[in-house]
Parts: sequence; structure tokens; C-alpha cells
Amino acid sequence: MSDVPPSHRSKRSHRRRRRPWLHLAIAVTAAVVLLVVGVVVGVWARLTGNVKHIDVTADDLGTARPAKMAGTALNVLVVGSDQRDGANAKYGRVEGERTDTIMLVHVSSRRDHAMVVSFPRDSLVPLPACRATGGLPGQRPHLGMINESFNSGGIGCTWKTIEALTHIHIDHFVKVDFSGFKSLVDAVGGVEVCLPEPVRDKKALLHLPAGRQTLNGEQALGYVRARYSMGDGSDIGRIQRQQMFIASMVKKVMSGETLTDPARLFAVLDAATNAVTTDRGLTPSAMKDLALSLRGLDAGRIRFITTPWHYSVTQPGRVEWVQPQADRLFQVVARDQNVEGVRGGQAKVARSKVQIELRNGTWRSGLAREVAASLEQRGYHIAKIGDTSRKPQAKTTILYGPNGETRVPTLARDLVAAAPKNVPAARTNRLVLVIGDDWKGVKPLRGDDHETIKGFDATHDSCAA
Repeated sequence: MSDVPPSHRSKRSHRRRRRPWLHLAIAVTAAVVLLVVGVVVGVWARLTGNVKHIDVTADDLGTARPAKMAGTALNVLVVGSDQRDGANAKYGRVEGERTDTIMLVHVSSRRDHAMVVSFPRDSLVPLPACRATGGLPGQRPHLGMINESFNSGGIGCTWKTIEALTHIHIDHFVKVDFSGFKSLVDAVGGVEVCLPEPVRDKKALLHLPAGRQTLNGEQALGYVRARYSMGDGSDIGRIQRQQMFIASMVKKVMSGETLTDPARLFAVLDAATNAVTTDRGLTPSAMKDLALSLRGLDAGRIRFITTPWHYSVTQPGRVEWVQPQADRLFQVVARDQNVEGVRGGQAKVARSKVQIELRNGTWRSGLAREVAASLEQRGYHIAKIGDTSRKPQAKTTILYGPNGETRVPTLARDLVAAAPKNVPAARTNRLVLVIGDDWKGVKPLRGDDHETIKGFDATHDSCAA
């Protein structure tokens, strides 16, 4: 007979009866943990395997690179490739690969603001020497278009060219092709834009109605590539449209609509890593760390800026950079300064938030396009170019509705002479500039005009602008 009291035997038996449940709980917990870890590892392995890399070496970049002036700030060169092989062949078979878009993304050392600087692809600039690599011939030093470097020496030569021109130390590069861009737009659920007029562009494969709408990937590609069917038909107008599109996409991603939906977030990450080619240093882990560090960044602290420019007087159709404004912009980036601290002028509304429709009321052919170019140099957005229904118009006039009144002083300040006229029935913020026979031109840019480098933020709304 056992010496253990019955009460003790009862407790021991009860503990033995509980142990199978405890073991089961531990097993289930372990299984869940392993499953979660397995999923995370599987997802991470997939994302890591998606990214394609190209080596950019010290031999590609040379020894005369600009110094890194702000240790933890990040400068990423972003290029849009127009490669036409494989799935991209339907956009026209063209041998080789060119840069449709060249941008520099600057993220501040404190991760509290960012800038996206666009370089017009028609920019006429001094190009540096680049070595031959990967079957490409290399580049000799000469004055040429900025996107020549990619054709001559690939992404390494483009990297070297941008560093030589701006004296900004670049840390990484990202290349996106047509297919990657489309998949990224689809992954975020489309991107909203606003069109002042219907678009019918066979070359860009684009057919859209007027008004506010959400574009899918295929439509978005046509929208950012279209040139002659929208705005004033210039490359600068296309750059402005690309910036507004990217701003709209950034705003959507950062608004929480994507970040709080695990399925959509994975789709975005999967599409993003599939869409890009980077240098070896920009790994998915580095992308993740950067993304986590930017969680508190408000979309309104991301500014989009085009390098100050004017049309070349020696080579029609090309553009040259305006100095000292361009160099001042590059210094702001290199020194990791906030562009908000570089202010100038007393305009109530920034030029970048003013959309203008131009109507030529004179018999001078091409005058509206000349005026459009002058206004674009200052950062205005040209929504449409046309003629007045009756000619000639004696007076140059700024037509505006109730929603556009606050924008009138900004435009009027840049014109030698123009009379504002209220049109109460107008239901848009857009201004209409009617060019009359008394047209006296646009005032010249001042050397201290800092507003040309202020740009607009990622909360910019092209419908409201």
C-alpha cells in the first residue's frame, strides 16, 4: 500500500492528466512559430530572388568622385529604361536601351524630408570620359545630350555623368523598364490622375476621357510616355506629368491604404523587387531598412524639382541649365539641406501649383509655344495650347474663375503686362492666358530667384492645381 496520501496522489494524477494538453499547446505554438518563420523566410527569399543586379565598379566611376558630404543621407540615381525586347516589343522594336527618365532621389540624413530632382533628357551638357564595357563603346569627353551616356557606357557611365555634372555623391542606382513600371502601378491598385482634356494618342497606345480617374499599369505607362498629345508637347511638359504621377503614387502608398493591407503590401513589394535592377549594394535588406526608417515621413515632405533650364540658342530643341540656380540646387542636395530653407520671391501661390491654358490671340504663328517654354522654365504647368476663337485680340489677359483668383498674382508678377479678368462661370483653378497684340513678353529670371528650385510636394493634386 502506498505511503503517499490520497490527496497528493490526486494532485499528481491531475498534473499527469494536464500534461498532454500542455504538450499539445507547446507543439501547436512551435508549429505556428515555425510556420510563420517559414512564411517570412519564404517571402524574404522570394523578394531577394526577384531583384536583378548590375555591378558598378570603381573603374566605371573613376577616381575624381565628389566627396560624401552628409554621411547618412542617401542619394539614389533612378533611370527609366525604354528597352524594347521581350514583353516590351509591342511599344516599337528599337535596338539597344535608352534612358526615358533620369532622376536623383535624395533622402535626408534624419529621414524627415526627401527630394526628387529630374534632369531633362534633352539637356545639352559636358559629358565625361567613360570606359568601354559590356559590349558598349564607351564615351569620349564632349558636349552632348545627357542621355547619351547610357547608350555609350551603360548605367555606370550615367552614374559618373550625373556625379560630374552635379558634384553630388551617388550611393546607389535603380533602373525600371516598361513592364516593371506597369506591374508596380497595378500592384498599388492603380494611380489617380486628372486630365483636363480627352487623350487620343496612337503612338503611346493611350485613349482616355477627360476628368479625374484611376489608371491601371498599361494606361499609366502611356500617360507618362505621351508627349505630343498632351500639354504643350514638350519633354519638359512630360517631365512635369511624370513627377505629378509619381507624387500621386507615393501619396497613395504612404496614406496607409497599402501599408495596412498585408496582401497588397506583399504584392507591392513583390512587384517592386521584380521591377528593378540595382547595384549590388542596394539589397532587399537595405531597401527594407530604408523603408522602415521612412515610416514617419509625411508625403508632404517629399518635393519634386526639375533642374532649372532654358532652351538652347545654339542647338534648337535642346535645353541648357540655368545658372546659378542649377548649381545652387545641387549644393542643397549635396549638403543635405532642406529646400524649404531656400526661399525667394513673395508669390502667394508657388508657380509649380499653377496650371495655365495658353490661347494665341495674335496672327504670330508659334507664339503660344514660345510663351509656354518661357513659363515652363519658371516651373509653371502648361495644361493646353490653342488659339482664340476670334483674332486678333488687342489685349493680353489673364482669365480666372473664383477658384483661381489666388493664383493670378503669381502669374501676373512674371509677365511684363497682362490684365486680369474674372470669369465667374469658370469652375477650375486653371488660369487662361490670352496672348494679345500688346504682348510684351515674360520678365527675365533674376539670379536670386530661388523659387525655381522649390518644386512641389507629394500631396500635389493635378486637378486642384
